[in-house]
Amino acid sequence: MKLARLLAVVRKELIQLRRDRLTFAMIIGIPTLQLLLFGFAINLDIRHLPAALLDQANTVHSRELIAELASSQVLDFRRHVAAPQEVDALMRRGEISAAVVIPPDFETRLARPDRSAWQVVVDGSDQSVQAAARQLAIFPLDSLAYGDSSNRPGTQAIPPVEIVNFYNPERRAPVNTVPGLIGVILTMTMVIFTAMAIVRERERGNMEMLIATPLSSLELTIGKVIPYIAIGLVQVTLILILGLLVFDVPVRGSLLGVYVASLAYISATLALGVLISTLAKSQFQAMQMAFFTFLPQILLSGFMFPFDGMPKAAQWLAEIFPLTHFLRLIRGIMLREAQIGEMWMEVVALGVFVVVVMGIAVRRFPKTLD
Repeated sequence: MKLARLLAVVRKELIQLRRDRLTFAMIIGIPTLQLLLFGFAINLDIRHLPAALLDQANTVHSRELIAELASSQVLDFRRHVAAPQEVDALMRRGEISAAVVIPPDFETRLARPDRSAWQVVVDGSDQSVQAAARQLAIFPLDSLAYGDSSNRPGTQAIPPVEIVNFYNPERRAPVNTVPGLIGVILTMTMVIFTAMAIVRERERGNMEMLIATPLSSLELTIGKVIPYIAIGLVQVTLILILGLLVFDVPVRGSLLGVYVASLAYISATLALGVLISTLAKSQFQAMQMAFFTFLPQILLSGFMFPFDGMPKAAQWLAEIFPLTHFLRLIRGIMLREAQIGEMWMEVVALGVFVVVVMGIAVRRFPKTLD
């Protein structure tokens, strides 16, 4: 082994890396992205869960309880409702994650330690919300006074609280995980398949024949995408069947709604894949860029870590990603029996993403070899 020849090979590799700007950017970008995401955005200490308040007692003690809960910053009371039916509707549409229900006989219940004095209703389709509810169950309320002065200690634990889990009373993890996996799997497969398929055409020389046809860039792009839509729907069907047979995860809402939401999300991921294909020069670069878009979506969408625990800046960034909106849609339809029309904002967000990203991809799609 000659040291001079070895150093020549090392120098050649360094020069090649310097010329490959995408690889160099990944070397710097991936660790930077991971550090920032895990350091700032990932927070398991949940705060400011969107919540509703139903105070049927409206007494001094009930208002003290509400003030103590608000000071804990676990719940953010965004809606005040007058009937339990409103809580059901808000939670089904995904507008709230929890609700505090104070019954009319709250004062009587305070005097009876063997009964639950109030309720916390939580969206059981999200495990992070369940964890936050357990925090409330042990939260000390120092200023809450009891009606009977003989039973009033200096510092008293919270009155018995009943935690009611909607949509997942058994607290089974697959009920929360399986619907989310539909989005994760589609993200991995659709983006990579589309990006690599179009780049592969260019590498094999097939793009020359396509360019010679009278096809416009829009026709060529959509024609390449349509077969993968069918593949994505097949994957959705497979996941639904396996989720039901293996993990007993039902589809409580409309099956048509599930496929409409999936179709919108598949279109968004394919649009992202086409855009990547216009930027990548090789299949390896397409794989790198697909991974670069996959990582922040998984970490910020609410699939792995609680969305409400992230800083506001991270939440605003997450709203750009299609996986964030699809997770809300698919969990709402499959687990909470929500109608897709009740979650139209998420559908609109996916539609805007498709139009913007596909429009950029079509404009960048090469119709000439140079």
